Amino acid sequence: MLSLACELKRKLKTEKEAAIGIFQTDGKPEKLLRTLRQNVDAALTQAWQALTLPIDVALVGVGGYGRGELFPHSDVDVLILIPAKPDASLQTKLEQLVQLFWDLGLEIGHSIRTIDECLSESAADITIQTCLLEARLVTGSLELFQNLQKNYAAAINAQAFFQKKMLEMHQRHAKYEDTPYSLEPNCKESPGGLRDLQVILWVAKAAGLGNSWRELAQRGLITLAEARQLMEKERAFKDIRVRLHIHTGRREDRLVFDVQTPIAETLGFKTTSNESNIRRASEYLMQRYYWAAKVVSQLNIILLQNIQAQLFPQAENPQVINPRFNAVNGYIDIQQDDVFEATPSSMLEVFLLMSQHAELKGMTARTLRALWHARLKIDGDFRRNLNNRSLFLEIIQAPQGITHALRRMNQTGILGRYLPNFRRIIGQMQHDLFHAYTVDQHILMVVRNVRRFTMTEHAHEYPFCSQLMANFARPWLLYIAALFHDIAKGRGGDHSKLGMVDAKQFCDEHGVAAEDTDLIVFLVEHHLTMSHVAQKKDLSDPEVIQDFAKVIRNERYLTALYLLTVADIRGTSPKVWNAWKGKLLEDLYKLTFRVLGGEVSSTDKELINRQQQALATIRSAGLADDAHQTFWAKLDVAYFLRHDVSDIAWQTLSFYDQVNSHCPVVKCRPLSTGEGLQIATYVQDQPDLFARICSYFAAKNFSILEAKIHTTTHGYALDTFLITEHAFANNYPNIIPLIEHELTELLQSQQPLPAPAKTRLSRLSRTYPIIPTVDLRPDERGQYYLLSISANDRNGLLYAIAKVLIKYKVSLHTAKIMTLGERVEDVFLVDGAILNNPRNQIALETDLLEAIRI
Repeated sequence: MLSLACELKRKLKTEKEAAIGIFQTDGKPEKLLRTLRQNVDAALTQAWQALTLPIDVALVGVGGYGRGELFPHSDVDVLILIPAKPDASLQTKLEQLVQLFWDLGLEIGHSIRTIDECLSESAADITIQTCLLEARLVTGSLELFQNLQKNYAAAINAQAFFQKKMLEMHQRHAKYEDTPYSLEPNCKESPGGLRDLQVILWVAKAAGLGNSWRELAQRGLITLAEARQLMEKERAFKDIRVRLHIHTGRREDRLVFDVQTPIAETLGFKTTSNESNIRRASEYLMQRYYWAAKVVSQLNIILLQNIQAQLFPQAENPQVINPRFNAVNGYIDIQQDDVFEATPSSMLEVFLLMSQHAELKGMTARTLRALWHARLKIDGDFRRNLNNRSLFLEIIQAPQGITHALRRMNQTGILGRYLPNFRRIIGQMQHDLFHAYTVDQHILMVVRNVRRFTMTEHAHEYPFCSQLMANFARPWLLYIAALFHDIAKGRGGDHSKLGMVDAKQFCDEHGVAAEDTDLIVFLVEHHLTMSHVAQKKDLSDPEVIQDFAKVIRNERYLTALYLLTVADIRGTSPKVWNAWKGKLLEDLYKLTFRVLGGEVSSTDKELINRQQQALATIRSAGLADDAHQTFWAKLDVAYFLRHDVSDIAWQTLSFYDQVNSHCPVVKCRPLSTGEGLQIATYVQDQPDLFARICSYFAAKNFSILEAKIHTTTHGYALDTFLITEHAFANNYPNIIPLIEHELTELLQSQQPLPAPAKTRLSRLSRTYPIIPTVDLRPDERGQYYLLSISANDRNGLLYAIAKVLIKYKVSLHTAKIMTLGERVEDVFLVDGAILNNPRNQIALETDLLEAIRI
């Protein structure tokens, strides 16, 4: 056997070198992948035959090898399929076979299973289920292999498979910051890469919709032109991946800086230069890569929507938004195929409507496709149209959905067509030590960061920034400054100075007031100034602060520049921001504020106003001036930003003398609208507390309109719920003491939690069902996880969610529970050791989906 192994190993090596040599001449990646697979097939078959294994055993290729593709340094995944548990003789032969496979010099991934074991493992693990989807007989028993295929096809649930692959894809995308535009992308795993293409074909195959792009086109899921585009991009990504393996001599799928230039040169790209700029060969390669990834991302959305519609058919029930658009099952849809051609301004209007209608989670495939094809109508006349300028400014000024709108506009090519200078930096590299994204993605990340300062659910991330933003008039000015701060990169010269010109022109053309234009232009010009002073100058030197204050002009400019600077640094890379930089910037802000004639405390105006108003209410109730201090000392900034004056005063009056109480305290009061109750609980935190409270509401059939979950600095849970029920009407004097008594007893009893009850949806929810979604991803600091859940509302839903969190020992820190008519939008801040394992994350998301499903 040793001589056979040596002979086959030498043969494989010689054949591999020859195949790579041919590839380096003809540049055909599919041919190389096929040849390498065929060579390995032949070697494994020869090894199999040498051991004279029983005729009822089969060797099956799975995963990429099963798909018929083998990259130069990829694993060879095989399944040794046996009819029953092996006896001692067969077990010995199988061990010899596996050893022989390893002796061939291959990276073998193997398993030995019966059909029943394959099916049980497949049902428990989506990765195994996916590998078996691409099973291919290499040698051995055809009958046994066909039985596996038959049983696998009967067992697979296409709907469940689709949902699990979507969860897996979303988790993978989150790992790569939901962008294909990382400066060092993974051509296999990053969004818009090879894995996204494979996911489409996997879910299509599982659903019986086709095994290739042409078959999907024949089924009407994509057009023939789109199928050709996907084949072209898939070939390009395979080409890059092959070259990465060859160049590095190992399995390497990342286009890291070190390899970008040599890979670019093998593809024929060359460095060019002119008077003002040098463009490297790697930049041509990467811009080509990003444009390809953008197309794949776009078609990925269209195809997966169409496949989802096949697997989860829903009555369309279109609801008219305006004469051009309908809402269809949570997506915006064009009323006529030629809407964008007939009314070009609707290419901007569609994004504004999505911002105005929070219930819309995206565009239909038909709308996306029409928008993509109509984008070329955005020309000089379109940009000069006053109505279009007004629409674009409305998108920027919208109270919600701004980040999503700009990202979607960029993804569909609309943003670059409307702002030609922005189009120039799409996919543009940044050659420095700290940027992790292309220029366009960095800009959109900075817009997102500024926007998050306005959102209370993110107040825990950067509390000082959230305080400042709460008192900053017209925050949309900062979004425009963020959009233009790096727009002139790559032109040669000072991009801050060049960007000022672009920003000024935009403001003048869009009718921005002169005062606001001055601020935007100032921010673009000086967006690097504050970080430079904070990190490179001596802040203890009064002259440094005085000089900086002269540049800044006034308190409003200082606050705006501080917010933009923090957002900018955070948007360079997850690894760049740290507490030291944050402290330097905050110190510079406060020192400069004093010089400008303000008071540092006035930067906390919103916070202090709330506290002072709450204190006035507390004192009017007869409480001593300092009675609140012990209780308030246990509350952080986020608490005061999340609660209004009335809530702060009421909770202080309720709990000020119970700060370290060993017994639960429950207080209720009618809502000011007279249509429900507000319930506040104060108790030492415990793992199942949230679920226990929700179990009470579910048992009483109460509807939860809103919940605010807060943990004090000394470990007490301060949770507030808005609930309603028809029986409340005119019966508050009896209902309130009953709830306070029963809920207190429940929290003291620690009795086992009941199983969540399955309840019926309302008639409206049954007519317009919402496809439930679960999204789990790390928060900005990597300290906690943000868990977002969307579903149809029903009694007991929050309790069902809480039970799943207990099962996985997930701790709840804060929650924002919102009921919007028949739809719930819940965001939880959670943590737990189990979340550090990606498989556990998928399992948690899967169980949550099951819990919230109708």
